[in-house]
Amino acid sequence: MANLQAQNQQFLLDGKPIQLLSGAIHYFRVVPEYWEDRLLKLKACGFNTVETYLPWNLHEPKENEFNFSGLADVEAFCRLAGSLGLHVIVRPSPYICAEWEFGGLPAWLLRYPDIKLRCMNDSYLQKVDRYYDELIPRLVPLQSTHGGPIIAMQIENEYGSYGTDTEYLTYLKDGLIRRGVDVLLFTSDGPEDGMLQGGTVPGTLATVNFGSKPEEAFAKFREYRGDDPLMCMEYWNGWFDHWLKPHHTRDAADVADVFARMLKAGASVNFYMFHGGTNFGFWNGANYQEKYEATITSYDYDSPLSECGDITDKYLAVRDAILTHTGQTADQLPPLPAPIHKQRYGTVALTQKADLFSTLPQLSAAVKSRTPLPMEQIGQDYGFIVYSTNVSGPRTGEQLRIQDVHDRALVFLDGVYQGTVERWDNRPLPIDIPAGGAKLDILVENMGRVNYGHRLRDPKGITTGVRMNNQFLFDWTMYPLPMDNVTALTFNDASTSSQDANAGKPAFYRGEFQVEEKGDTFLRTDGWKKGVVWVNGWNLGRYWEQGPQRALYVPAPLLKQGANEIIVFELHGTENGIVELSDKPDLG
Repeated sequence: MANLQAQNQQFLLDGKPIQLLSGAIHYFRVVPEYWEDRLLKLKACGFNTVETYLPWNLHEPKENEFNFSGLADVEAFCRLAGSLGLHVIVRPSPYICAEWEFGGLPAWLLRYPDIKLRCMNDSYLQKVDRYYDELIPRLVPLQSTHGGPIIAMQIENEYGSYGTDTEYLTYLKDGLIRRGVDVLLFTSDGPEDGMLQGGTVPGTLATVNFGSKPEEAFAKFREYRGDDPLMCMEYWNGWFDHWLKPHHTRDAADVADVFARMLKAGASVNFYMFHGGTNFGFWNGANYQEKYEATITSYDYDSPLSECGDITDKYLAVRDAILTHTGQTADQLPPLPAPIHKQRYGTVALTQKADLFSTLPQLSAAVKSRTPLPMEQIGQDYGFIVYSTNVSGPRTGEQLRIQDVHDRALVFLDGVYQGTVERWDNRPLPIDIPAGGAKLDILVENMGRVNYGHRLRDPKGITTGVRMNNQFLFDWTMYPLPMDNVTALTFNDASTSSQDANAGKPAFYRGEFQVEEKGDTFLRTDGWKKGVVWVNGWNLGRYWEQGPQRALYVPAPLLKQGANEIIVFELHGTENGIVELSDKPDLG
């Protein structure tokens, strides 16, 4: 049994000084079959600790229904790390940010109109307490004080960037202790006055997060904490990408230099990220600074380990910095696992098709309402939703206004595409209604809830109403499309439907490819516009011709020998009908 302590500006593990060299690997962004590979590569780089968040929305996807299996088996991940000789830092905050959907908060929280997030609000804390009653007893036996690998646990996450409710932070801290947490507790915040004032808890270890200028960051930290050890809990050695923007990279030598300066100062460091992984499914988050910006499917983060687990120049530079600091040689580190095989399977024709609007009854149960309701108000968390109503005519030269769309809407009148309305460019659409009236259909995509900042409360769908000029339209039928099971679809031969009235409309496309030798592969979507891809029922995530990402990562464990199924949900139709399975990533 071991106990990590913070005393006299240093960490002690069982009374002996230790410098924590940690890397973030999120178990929920890596298929479980690859956990060991990623952890071994962390250890082979010279690290002694792994850090991970725990996303509440993954573990309680439906209220009072808990999930701790498969991708969500955090206990297995921690035990595996411990068996490989790594310490574990866990951050089980109700809120995690992490560029993860809603910052890890469950979308079903938004069904409660009285709820206030991340503060001393009874409705919110009742939900947190119930979750912690399920989660924390799973972590307690894994603490180092019980013979397990967990040496430290975080209270909330970068709270000083959000609020000043110290009573709330203290409530969470006391709740962890009451449930049996007896390892070192800590907070993490940016090295700024307001953040360190709002986010820290008296008597609890504080850490700081930054990507450069360590001397300045630690100097600011020392103004507040004279006795705490120096620790950068998030060393941002790369960055994440948004759709419609270029792919981020950072020079390996610069990353290693900043890291070496922290090591020389005696600081402990946690790389955020060491291995980023993938935002599978609809788990990507979004930011809202000047406008809404959704995070892409890849969470490569330009990390030392790439999205598919390959070592990079940054990995080698970081390893060299550790070797220089510790006085070790490369042959004293554990060996690297063998590289994971990449496989090119070539082009795959998606020869079957199912039009979205004609298959709505197979996918959804209709909900009627006077006004269009956000997803959360009808029990939907992720995916898409169709709003339908009838508009009287004639009306000429009017403008259709969606107030407000979260996040992207395709508008159809009597089945004819009229245009797209985007949250970041919410312009009205010119609409003419014939004398006999027309059916209006609006397909809205939830592109990911905001995960950081003051716009955290982010309902999805149509959030207020739809107007023709200034007149609100009433009497709506809504079709929730969580897309959590697309196996019920009935497909037809795409060649017979490509030229019919459904051409260019939202549709599902299906095809198969054969696998003899399994390997990681990358599904390119050249010729497609925007949508989602499933392989053997696993939601790989979103694609968009706007980039930067051009290929979706397909880990080999998702494949099977023999026939493999691909389903693409394409929003704007395609004349291509072909995808390519390449052996190379393409992040733009």
